[in-house]
Amino acid sequence: MTLIGLPDVRNVLEARAARELAEHEKWAAVAMLLRDGAAGPEVFFIRRAEHPSDPWSGHMAFPGGRRQSDDHSLLDTAVRETREEVGLDLLAEADHIGQLDDLQAIARGKPQETVIRPFVFEVHRESPIRPDEKEVAEALWTPLLPLYRGEADTIRPYQWHGTQIDFPAYDVDGRVVWGLTYQMLRSFFRILG
Repeated sequence: MTLIGLPDVRNVLEARAARELAEHEKWAAVAMLLRDGAAGPEVFFIRRAEHPSDPWSGHMAFPGGRRQSDDHSLLDTAVRETREEVGLDLLAEADHIGQLDDLQAIARGKPQETVIRPFVFEVHRESPIRPDEKEVAEALWTPLLPLYRGEADTIRPYQWHGTQIDFPAYDVDGRVVWGLTYQMLRSFFRILG
């Protein structure tokens, strides 16, 4: 399939069931936000604020975080975290259009106990974004098609136990999208065909 626009994305996601992992003790959810832009679909990224205790500190990511006890579902987690991190009320400003496959979290080269469930939303064009400076250093929309077509492919060198490993990544206007967010995008692109 050739990715044309958000109606195509919606149709593909609605026609498939996401692969969900067995129940785990620790869960997180993220919101992959898409909107129509001048050059086709756009995807939304945040750059996480720097925190010494956060293994993904400073990384490019989708809004999201850990499930809390008062979240009724992982979808509720994604909605709550997006509201907290970027001030966007997904219930009022977006349509939930699908879900990607669950992903085992990895940090600093080690599998984590947390499983991440990515949800996909189509955001209304003029929805306001108000990042929380404690959690988000930067927020931006970028065209999706260059990522999909491989035009933004790059590598992210990473030192692990004294050895350099070159991880596949995307270059988004000089920002490197790699790791879990890269894996979610790759999964998304495989689903689209």
